[in-house]
Amino acid sequence: MPEPKFKPPRYFVIEGPIRVGKSTLAKILAERLHARRVFDCEDNPFLSQFYDEQPGAAFRAQMYFLMERHQRLMEIDREQKPGPVVSDFLFEKDKIFAYINLENEELKIYERYYEMLAASVSAPDLVIYLQAKPEVLRQRISKKAARNESNISPEYLETVAQAYEHFFFRYSGSNLLVVDTSDIDFVERNQDLQELLRRLRQPVKGTQYFLPLGPE
Repeated sequence: MPEPKFKPPRYFVIEGPIRVGKSTLAKILAERLHARRVFDCEDNPFLSQFYDEQPGAAFRAQMYFLMERHQRLMEIDREQKPGPVVSDFLFEKDKIFAYINLENEELKIYERYYEMLAASVSAPDLVIYLQAKPEVLRQRISKKAARNESNISPEYLETVAQAYEHFFFRYSGSNLLVVDTSDIDFVERNQDLQELLRRLRQPVKGTQYFLPLGPE
């Protein structure tokens, strides 16, 4: 019997640490695929307090992210519209920051809410995990010059990058394509983008790795 034709994923998630390029790639993919976007929360009112290391701010910021991310994914499920969906966050990644930033007693409360909400979240068909070295992330943060991000210490950024590595090394919730972005640029170099788009027209089974050629 002939092999069944490849059925492209319907629900994409782009993930990775801060300034790795996930929102940019999600926007590009959504435009190319005529897909609906699910945006991560960028207006957390407790985030500046967290970066200023105010007492209790980490818990407030984390719970706000948890509830807001769940609500945004539930809205997509309720719509039940045909066609692809591209999200620039994975619900499970919320725990990465909870484990880094919360105290033990705070974490116990967080985990109770997380487990209750996670049960209603649909798994994506494909997660694209964008990696980058911590020094590359620092350069991109400096270039972006966002007010809240200027207070991020190199130590914290490295902790986050390592936590992402650990999380996705063990991740098995859906098919996973790991892309190293340290030496490529989807915005400035169209060749990098075209190579990834070609790769996404092929099946991804389990965990696979993709490294574009980058600049000459």
